[in-house]
Amino acid sequence: MLEISSRTNLLEQKNYRYSLQDVQEPNLYRDIYDYESVPKVAFNHRRVPMGMPEEIWITDTSFRDGQQSVDPYTVEQIVELYKLMHRLGGPYGIIRQTEFFAYSKKDREAIRRCQELGYQFPEITTWIRATKSDFQLVKDLGIRETGILVSCSDYHIFKKMKLTRAQAMQKYLETVAMAFEHGVMPRCHLEDITRADFYGFVVPFVNELMRMSHEAGIPVRIRACDTMGYGVPYPEVALPRSVPGIIYGLQHYSDVDSNYLEWHGHNDFYKAVSNASTAWLYGASAVNCSLLGIGERTGNIPLEAMCFEYASLRGSLDGMDPTVITEIGEYFRREIGYEIPPMTPFVGRNFNVTRAGIHADGLMKDEEIYNIFNTKKILNRPAAVQIGPTSGLAGIAYWINENYQLSQSEMVDKSDPLVAALKEWIDGLFAEGRVASMSNHEMEVKIEELTGGRLARL
Repeated sequence: MLEISSRTNLLEQKNYRYSLQDVQEPNLYRDIYDYESVPKVAFNHRRVPMGMPEEIWITDTSFRDGQQSVDPYTVEQIVELYKLMHRLGGPYGIIRQTEFFAYSKKDREAIRRCQELGYQFPEITTWIRATKSDFQLVKDLGIRETGILVSCSDYHIFKKMKLTRAQAMQKYLETVAMAFEHGVMPRCHLEDITRADFYGFVVPFVNELMRMSHEAGIPVRIRACDTMGYGVPYPEVALPRSVPGIIYGLQHYSDVDSNYLEWHGHNDFYKAVSNASTAWLYGASAVNCSLLGIGERTGNIPLEAMCFEYASLRGSLDGMDPTVITEIGEYFRREIGYEIPPMTPFVGRNFNVTRAGIHADGLMKDEEIYNIFNTKKILNRPAAVQIGPTSGLAGIAYWINENYQLSQSEMVDKSDPLVAALKEWIDGLFAEGRVASMSNHEMEVKIEELTGGRLARL
C-alpha cells in the first residue's frame, strides 16, 4: 500500500507489517555479543535518512536512574536541584521533564515539595512498578505521565524474566492497559533495545502499543533504552546496535511520532553523548539525561553536555542559562559531597585550567588560543592556570592577573620582578622533591611576603 508520508511528503510503501516472532530459543546475537571478547560493530551498508524534528528537548532522570548509583538525595537536595534545573532549562523549557520514584513517603514528599513550586518545566513525571496501587498513587499525586519498564531483549525476557516473547508482550500490554484505565499516560522504557530482536519483537510490540494508544485516546511515549551502552552512532551499522536504525525504524515501521520518541543511553563505551546527539539528528525529539551523568555503572548522558550539544545543533541556547551549570557542580561538591573528577568537561575543577607554561603564554596573549569558548561569560568560569613545575613565567603572570583580578593597567607580565622571584621559589620547591601543584593559599602567602601586602585577593 502506498501512502503520502507526513514526515517526508513522499509516497512511501506501508506494507511493512511485522508480526511477533515467538521463538523457542533466545536470540542473543552471539556473533556480536559473545561475552568473552569486546562487542563487535557489524555493518550492513544500509543508510537511513537524517531527519531532526522541528523541536528537540532534554529530559532528566537524576532523581530516578541517578539516585540508583549514589547515596539517595534528601528531600531538600532534590528540591534545590529541581530549582537549579528549572533555571538552567530557561523559560521555554528546553529541559522538559524530570522523573521521580514514587515508592516511599520521602519520594512522595519530594514530589509534593517540587509541585508546590508551581514550575511548568521541568514537568514532574514518575517511574513506578506495574501495579494497580502504584497507578492509583500516581493519579492521586496529579502526575500526567509515568515510566513503565518493558524490557525488550531476549537477555531479559528469557534469562531474567523466564518468559517467552509472547508472554512478555502480553504482560506488558496488560500493564499499559492498566495505565490507560487510570487515565495515566505511559512512558514505555524499552530496556536493552541494543540487544533486542528489532523486527521480531520491538516493532510488533510497539505497533500494539500504538494501536492501544489510539483506541484509548491517550498518547504513549516510547523511550529507547541503550541500557548497556552498546549503541553506536555511525551510519550503515547493522541493527541492533545502530542508533540511526533504531530511531528511524520506530518512526518508519511503528509510526511513532518524534514528539513521543525519546533516547536513553549509558556511557559504558564512551558514546553516551554522541549517541544522544545522533538520536536527535535521526528523529527523536527527546534525549534523557542526568545531572553530571550520574547513573548506573559508567553513568547516563550528562545533562550539561546535551545543553551544549543543543546549542551547537540549533545555533542558540534558546533561553537556557548555562551559568547555572557551574552552580550545579558547586552544589554537588559543597552540599552533597560528590567528588567530581577534575577533568570533567564544564564542571570539573580543571576543565579550563592549564598547567603548561606555553599554554599560559598563549592565554596571556589571547585566551581564545587555549580556551574552548568564553567560559567566563557562558559558564561564569574564567580560564585559569595551575602553578606547577612546568608553569613557567607566563603561567605565574597569568595566575597573578586572574587571581587578583587586576585591571589592564595593573597587570603584570612575565618580565615583572615579582614573577621572576616567584618562579625561583617554585623551582626550588620542586627541585627538593615536591610533587603537588601549588595551592592558591600558598601562592597568596608568598606574594604577600614578597610585596608587603601590595596585592590583596578580592
